[in-house]
Amino acid sequence: MTDKNVIKRLIVEYQQLATNKQLLQRGHYFDEHSNYVLIGIRRAGKSFLLYQDIQQRIKNKTFQDNGFVYLNFEDERLSEIQAQDLGLVLDCYNELYPEKQPWVYLDEIQLVDGWEKFARRIADQGYRVMITGSNAKMLSNEIATTLGGRYIPHEVFPFSFKEFLEYNKIVLSDNWQFDRGKTAIIRKKFDTYFTCGGFAENFSRSDKREWLNALYQKILLGDIIARNAIRTPRIFRLLARKIAESIEQPMSQTRLLHTIKSTGESISLPVLKDYLDYMQDAFLTFSIPNLTSPLTERSTTVKRYFADNGLLNVFFTSEEGKLLENIVAITLYQKFYSIEEPQVFYYNKNFEVDFCVPKAELAIQVTLKMDTAATFEREVSALDKFISINPQYKGIVVTLDEERTVKSTSGFDIEVVPIWKWVLRGV
Repeated sequence: MTDKNVIKRLIVEYQQLATNKQLLQRGHYFDEHSNYVLIGIRRAGKSFLLYQDIQQRIKNKTFQDNGFVYLNFEDERLSEIQAQDLGLVLDCYNELYPEKQPWVYLDEIQLVDGWEKFARRIADQGYRVMITGSNAKMLSNEIATTLGGRYIPHEVFPFSFKEFLEYNKIVLSDNWQFDRGKTAIIRKKFDTYFTCGGFAENFSRSDKREWLNALYQKILLGDIIARNAIRTPRIFRLLARKIAESIEQPMSQTRLLHTIKSTGESISLPVLKDYLDYMQDAFLTFSIPNLTSPLTERSTTVKRYFADNGLLNVFFTSEEGKLLENIVAITLYQKFYSIEEPQVFYYNKNFEVDFCVPKAELAIQVTLKMDTAATFEREVSALDKFISINPQYKGIVVTLDEERTVKSTSGFDIEVVPIWKWVLRGV
């Protein structure tokens, strides 16, 4: 059993940390009458959102400075805690602060096997609870059944480019896009965001690439390989690299299997499927299906992307094309994210369109430049064919820097827009 004195010491210590932590406010606000499960990739900012909620509640006088209990289960002093010991957390709080019912914040709770029964019990007892985790299995059917609808799931992503600008104290005033001085500054900042991604902890570092590589290794070794007891980490690493190299291309599981086997490694299709699931469970990657595929086939042939450009760029020295498509995929995925079903697709039936979003009636092509007749024909003709079939859709070509409106063969207006403007306007 975990020592109660250790838990008491941690309660007080974390109260001081959470109330004094300097924060960049993010646009995540949580109803005071609801309980939440915050999920997302490691270092996306889930802990900071707990701190933000705590500080807002104190400011609004929802509770006093000691009216909450926060624990982070990655703390080595809690490494021995078991599910049956979780009740001690509230016992210790009540001994420290008699006759108070705290708001409860449990960070990385998935490290405690069986946590979900405790989470349901305290929700049933009327506690207001927020919990976080870095694994999508926290939303599995089995756990969701145990939680019994007491919690609202909420995915947390790394910082957007707009948040990155706010971190750098760059304010987007009205009509900023017509201010040459402001756009020059924004364009320069985008270069850093484009290659280094949206992990706020990395923004002020000089060793950005080294930090990203260390984070990738932590996700790979700790969140995936160790947690899932993978016996062939060499093959898993190879698979991750092949996915990075195949950004921009639809890739079936069978094709991935042949690609791995062509290197001389041995792996079965069921193991490959498990490995792909592990990557998505840890939020390292995500996938989008083909809009024209039957529902039964949408999980087998997909386009796979990395959750952050910085993590993708760990694999490369210069791959602007892959980074460009990846950041478009990230932007669309975050904007139209849904736990229930896919909202973002690619289209491949006789011709291919990089992205289509039925909910927003958008069809998007991605290319670095539109500087040759062949490139123009390839990108615009695909949109022309798609819009001819789906005339309600708007066609967009996202580039690195070009901006204009062009006409397709059928007379449709196609907008050509630079990526750094496109991500700021909210798609």
